Amino acid sequence: MRKFAVIDVGSNSVRLLFVADGKVLYKVLQTTRLGEGLAQSGVLNAVAIERSARAIAFFYEKATSEGAEEVFAFATAAVRSAKNKEEFLTRVAELCSMQVEVLSGEEEAEIGAIGALGTSDGGICDVGGASTEIVVKREGKLVYKKSVDIGVVRLKDLCGRDKDKLLRTAETAAENFSDMPKIDELIGIGGTATTLAALALRLEKYSGEKITGAAIGIEQIRALADKLSLMTVEEIAALPCVPKGRADVLSGGAVWLSVLMQKQGIQRLIASDTDNLEGYALKKGLL
Repeated sequence: MRKFAVIDVGSNSVRLLFVADGKVLYKVLQTTRLGEGLAQSGVLNAVAIERSARAIAFFYEKATSEGAEEVFAFATAAVRSAKNKEEFLTRVAELCSMQVEVLSGEEEAEIGAIGALGTSDGGICDVGGASTEIVVKREGKLVYKKSVDIGVVRLKDLCGRDKDKLLRTAETAAENFSDMPKIDELIGIGGTATTLAALALRLEKYSGEKITGAAIGIEQIRALADKLSLMTVEEIAALPCVPKGRADVLSGGAVWLSVLMQKQGIQRLIASDTDNLEGYALKKGLL
């Protein structure tokens, strides 16, 4: 049995995908908030660097101890936009000899499309911690792909949980996607989309199978944004299927998605638990 692993170094969490004989065995994550404070300072802070690098080292050790022949790692918006990204990459290498590939915004959008769409046409929206990617694929070709530096951790840094500030910031950011092709629905990937889908479905326990393919209309997204904005972080954290470390950014993510969908005329978000982790693995020929 041939085993491999992929580590996704995101702005909010570090995730591990474990593959055996071309099949996904499991995915796990640690919320490390690598992008915390990046919106104001332009740099990754030392505490965030250390906790994220240690999470990567932990996942590397876990994967190799379980027989992974090779462990791949890629980083997205927080690392690529940080002035001190080399400091982070050096610390990871010190802890586990991992070479982390830093993806461009377009590369990040592309692997998200590969993971969520496969060979099918359609569009995806990936709301991350420090960036949002939208990709549209028609007749087997990517006709649109764009990454914009707005995500749930960046929104929290800029606006806190002030809904008026969130709305204004979201409306400005949404203008960056004004050139996208008209499309009625997008596949939503990433923690914001899947968590909102779990809440919309009223799941008591997270299930990737139940979430993948679930359609959430714009009115449902708006209603969730309104509801979450009125709740405390503690109340949100107590809801079923809200991962540890996401409660304080979830309402901002819901506001951002609702504004983006309204501005671009997107009527439905189709949630997918399959995302850029699988897309990266597919691109590497692991799946």
